[in-house]
Order: sequence, then C-alpha cells, then structure tokens
Amino acid sequence: MGIFLYGPPGSGKSSVAKILAKRLDMPLADIDRMIEQREGQPISAIFASKGECAFREIEKNVIKEIAAGPDAVVALGGGALLDPDSRRLVERSGEVLFLDVDREVLAERMSYSPGTRPLVNSDRPQTVFSLLDKRAEHYASFANRIKVGRRETVSKVADRIQERLGRFVVKGLSGEYRVDIGNGLLDRVGVAAAALGRVCRAVLVGDENSMPLYGAKAENSLSSVGIKVTPVTIPAGEQHKTIATVEGLWSRFRAAELTRDDLVVALGGGVVGDMSGFAAACWMRGIRWINLPTTLLAMVDAGIGGKTGVDLPEGKNLVGAFHPPAAVLSDTSVLGTLPAREWRCGLAEAIKHDVLADIGLRYQLGNFRMLRDAPPDAVFNGLASEPWLPELVSKAVAVKVRVVIADPFERGIRATLNLGHTIGHALEKVSGFKIRHGEAVAIGTVAAARLAQSRSGDLGWSPRAGFLEELKNAFSSVGLPVDLPEDLDWRMICSAMRNDKKRQQDSVRFVFPYHWGGVKIANEPLSRLELGLE
Repeated sequence: MGIFLYGPPGSGKSSVAKILAKRLDMPLADIDRMIEQREGQPISAIFASKGECAFREIEKNVIKEIAAGPDAVVALGGGALLDPDSRRLVERSGEVLFLDVDREVLAERMSYSPGTRPLVNSDRPQTVFSLLDKRAEHYASFANRIKVGRRETVSKVADRIQERLGRFVVKGLSGEYRVDIGNGLLDRVGVAAAALGRVCRAVLVGDENSMPLYGAKAENSLSSVGIKVTPVTIPAGEQHKTIATVEGLWSRFRAAELTRDDLVVALGGGVVGDMSGFAAACWMRGIRWINLPTTLLAMVDAGIGGKTGVDLPEGKNLVGAFHPPAAVLSDTSVLGTLPAREWRCGLAEAIKHDVLADIGLRYQLGNFRMLRDAPPDAVFNGLASEPWLPELVSKAVAVKVRVVIADPFERGIRATLNLGHTIGHALEKVSGFKIRHGEAVAIGTVAAARLAQSRSGDLGWSPRAGFLEELKNAFSSVGLPVDLPEDLDWRMICSAMRNDKKRQQDSVRFVFPYHWGGVKIANEPLSRLELGLE
C-alpha cells in the first residue's frame, strides 16, 4: 500500500516523504514538484497564469497517475484532497497520514520561503490563519493524524509514521528485508513470498502450539500463489532447540526437494524462528526464509535481526549464524491466543527496549494491568484486538531495527540488545528452562542495574537516583519477576555464565543500565561476580 502525507502548507510533507521513501525503499512522488517539472514553471506562476481551477485539474490528473502506478511515498499538496474523487482514490490506494502542526508554527515556517505558496502571504500570518480556518472542517476529517511539535526533527516525524504504520526495512551488508506489523498479515504471506521472485516450494515450520492454530492459514496463503507447501511440526519448547531437531528439518527439506530457489517459512515463537533460520542458513549453504512470529517476544525482539542458532548442553545459542530473513510479517491478531505468561515474556523485551532508547513504553503498561496477578495460562483474547497494540509493538520493534541497521553483525552498539541476557541465559539453563526467556531477561536486567549501582565506583559512573526502583516497578507491574529465585544456587549461575558466548577470557561482557535511554557496556570479572551481586 502507498503512503500519502497530507496537511496544510508548511507542515513538512515533502521533507518527511523523502526520508520515508529512502528508509522504506519506495518510490518518492512529490506532487507539487511533479507539476512544476511538467508545466515548466513554479506553482505560484501556474496559479497566476492559469488560475486555481486549472491547477486543481492538473493536480487531480497527477494523483490518478500516481494511484495507477507502483506503491510510493507521496507528498500531497495542501489542498489536493479537497476534491472528493481524489480523496476516495487516494484512500483506496494506501494510508493517508495527516501532519498536524500548530498554526503559529506554520506561519513561522512559511515566512522562511516567501512567495512560494500562492494562497498565503508569508509576510502576513493572518492569511495563513484564514486558509486554515477555511479548511478547518476538511482537515479535521482525517483521523490518522501525526502531531508535529515545534522542535521535532523531520527524522523523528518519520520515525513516528513508521511506528504508526508498522513498516520498516532492515538494511545491512547482506541485503535488506521488510518488517511489517499489523492485523491480518498471515493472509499476505503468499504475496510476500511471490514478491521474492521465483519460489516453487516451501517448507512451513511450526511447533505443536503454532501449527494447529495458524498452520492452515499460512499454508493456504502460500498455496494461493502457486507454491507447493510441505508443513512440518516440531516439538515446542527451548529444550528442543537442538542440533537433533535441526537435523530432522534438513531431512524434511531433502524430502521436499528444496533448492536454492525455494523457501523456508517459520511460524512460531523465537525457538521456531531461530531453528528454522539456522536450518535455512545451512541448507545448500543458505536459502531464503520468511519469519512469521506468533509470540509478542518474537515480534519485538527474536524475530528481527537475522540471528539464528541452536543451544548446546553447555549453553544457549552457542551454535548459529547471521542469516537475515527475506521478510518478517508480524500479525498481531494471533496474539489473542497467547497465555498471560507469554504476554509477560514479550513485554520484558519491550521494556528492555525502553531502557535502551527511552521510548516511553513504560507509561503504556497500564494497558496490561490485568496480567499482573493473572494465572500463567489465562488468555485475554481482547488484548490482541486493541487498536493501540500494533503501534505499541512497532514502537518496540523500531528500537531493534535502528540498532540492527547500525550494527548488523554485533561489532558495537548491537551488543546493547543483550541487556539482561548475560545473567538471564544462565538462569534459563540452571532452571532447566523452567524460567522462560522473558522472565529471565527481566530478572537479569534488574540484576545488571543492581550490579551497576554497587560497582559504580569501579565503573566510573553512577545510575540515576531512583532508576533501579522504577525499573523494578515497570517489570513487576505486568507480573514479571525481578529477583533471583532463592532456590537457585548463585555459584551454578556463575558457572553457567562461564559458557556464555559473550565471555572474554576471565570476564563476561555486561550491559549496565543507569537510566531510561542510557546503558554502558563493560566487562565484569567472573571472580568478582562469584562473590555475589551486592
């Protein structure tokens, strides 16, 4: 679907559209610039020589041309949708986002470019206000609005539009892939697969939880575009994230006659995605795969970034490869079948992203208050249909996407995504995976903050006063644990950390949080860790 930016003159449509088109690898169409190029004169001259009615007819024809072409990011003129036919056409062709800017800010902006806008006099703010008053009812009729602050950068506005739409492109050294978030996307996996080019066969991998619920829908979508699908169901749970399970997948790939032109499709949580992606990375030295995450945790974290792998008895994810998916489609409607415990685990990773980038997600946790005291297996079907959920997921996803683009192979900043994971992975292993990944990340993040507080003199900086309690409250507000289990031996946890893939000689790399949006990476000697956290 196309993206159409609308709003009054001076709202920044053209500037924002340029950034979005580049980020999303889509064509850019700036209607005013297209008209100027075709007519060979500026908009103001067209108004002066031909009049507004003639200009609107030209504008209407350009809109028809754009709507008939490939999906694009389109900067519309400030009155382009006053025509009812143009409005209907645009709304059928894509998403319309209205850039809502205070009138005083608009008047100020227009004073920077006098004479370029024929319907307002940049030297007289009152002409700007009169135009806005005249179009007030029309502009108010657009519900999908992005409020633009006076000091907000164009880049930040583009960020918020991507979060609203749930659309990202992850670009790296090994290519690029799209990440889409929204309701009903499982029905579009076939379209996504067909867009990759020649695909004859696909192996659809799900586990005992995801396949009975959503396997038929994904299979039907793939079959509808002529792809021959072989469904494969694997056991559910981290304990099955092994080389043996992957060997079984390779056998099924062989039986399905997968070639380098074909596809693996992962339908499930992080375990399914990690193993399917790793199996695809190794099959014929690498074939394409699509990720269809079905848990909140996989949507906001595990399903993005191209890290694939399996566990060994000695530790988590010790064998793996960077093998980015060809596409990620996160259908938030499937979250309605998640039990409370899985919701919490996903929120743990989302809160972690709030710690990394201060996205304000902690202020939205009240939407999940029913999870705090709910039994682990309680299901809240209504949560998945809440209109705010896709954007909340997108907000957390945006953090990881930006980090992965900046550091695709974890040479620097991407290591911050391991916040809470050093102790967390050890907790999972020592507990025999009775502690789930998200629960372990919550405990591990709080432990890292506590460790940063007690080691502040050695580290050279101190966490902000009150941050530790705020962090604990964020996790506990949705029912996540924040303290190390009393029945687990700390020495065994430290022993498990010795097998962590982030170990360097006799130290383990930690991500230490010290305020919302602030973390530091430092090594912590294992000998000192063994003395305890306090």
